[in-house]
Order: sequence, then structure tokens, then C-alpha cells
Amino acid sequence: MTSRAADQDLLVSEIFGPTFQGEGPSLGEVAVFLRLSRCQLNCSWCDTPYTWDARRHDLSAETRRLSQSQALDEVLARPAPLVVISGGEPLLQQDRLVWLIDMCRTRKRRVEIETNGAIVPSRGILAAARGFNVSPKLANSGVPVERRINPEALRTFAKSDKAVFKFVVDTPDDLAEVAELETTYGLAPIWVMPLGVTTDQVLRRAQDLAEDVLAHGWNLTPRLHVLLWGDVRGR
Repeated sequence: MTSRAADQDLLVSEIFGPTFQGEGPSLGEVAVFLRLSRCQLNCSWCDTPYTWDARRHDLSAETRRLSQSQALDEVLARPAPLVVISGGEPLLQQDRLVWLIDMCRTRKRRVEIETNGAIVPSRGILAAARGFNVSPKLANSGVPVERRINPEALRTFAKSDKAVFKFVVDTPDDLAEVAELETTYGLAPIWVMPLGVTTDQVLRRAQDLAEDVLAHGWNLTPRLHVLLWGDVRGR
């Protein structure tokens, strides 16, 4: 059974898996990824610029328009208990995601959404998703603070009891900014993830950060997919 919502097109970059969730509290879990296209930010170190950067990529060639029912069929065809909706920025299309998430849940699939935390989530998306991996961007992204930090959105996620907060960190100096956001918006739990697209980068930065992250009482996550396969799409 479908609804009118199920016939609304999603802008999809790629659907892939089964693979492992590479980041955060679900690290290592078998997952299928639904990566949506488009993002309102332009982080300098973004590893998925093909979802938003029209200067370097042909977005029409990189994007498929799928109805929710078509996207659901492709996701369910891949055997994985966890569905990760990523991007790009998924909440740009949040009004078109609730039906799909509900259908995943009826088929015993858990759904997590990865978001940059700069868009206020709707009540519908908050109720539908199992959890949110919220990744507010730091100054190291090169994005002005007024674009990357949305106080209302962060407070909404913090009060939802469904969010974890994951920060992409380059050097230990970035951790002061994480601590300020933690205090200002009541963010918890916090996961720190080293910036990097190679095994050497991820491991070296993780080693540099580990003691300071422990001192703050935060969690540290690698990028498992990078450690296993490098900077390869679809893994």
C-alpha cells in the first residue's frame, strides 16, 4: 500500500550495501546506505562533493530521481538490518522521508539519519527515525558559523533523546570548539572522529586526539570504511 507521499521524488546520489557502518555508535554494524543528493553547506574537506558541488561535478549525471517506493524497493533488496540515510544533507528532503522510514520499520529495518544539524527536524522525522547522527561542522570546515550552527536545530536534537553528536576533528585545537558547543547546547553523547580519507591520516589523527578525547569524557570513532577500503565510493 502506498500513499501520495510515496510518489514524491527523492534526489538520490547512490544506494549501496551491504557494508559496515563506518562511524559513530553503530560502528561495524551491517548496513545499507541511502545517500541523498544536495547539501546547503560546502565544507572544504567534504568527501562526498558529488552530492552538491556543481563546479566540480555534473549533478544531473550524479543524481537519480526516485519515488519513495522505488527507493524503498532498492533498499529492501539489500540484506542489512540497519538503513543509514546519509548525504549530502538528508533533511533538505525530510518531508519525503517519513513514509519510507515507516515502511522500513514495518519490515524490521532500523533507520539512522546522518545530518549536519543545521536544519530543524520536523516532528514527523523525529518520530519516524530510530536515531540521528548529528555532525555539526566546526571552523575547520571553512563554512561561516552562521550557516553551520543553527541553535534551534541543535537544541531540538539534544532534547529528542534520539541523537548523538559527532564532530569531524583535524587537530586537538578543534576540541575547544567542541567543548563550547557541548556546554552551550547541552549536546550529549559526543563522538569525535578524526578527519582523513586514508588509513594513515585516520590513524595518525586518532592517536593525536585520543588522550584529550578521554580527558573530556567523550567517545572516539575511527572511519572504519576508510581503514578497510580507503577513499572508495560505495563501501
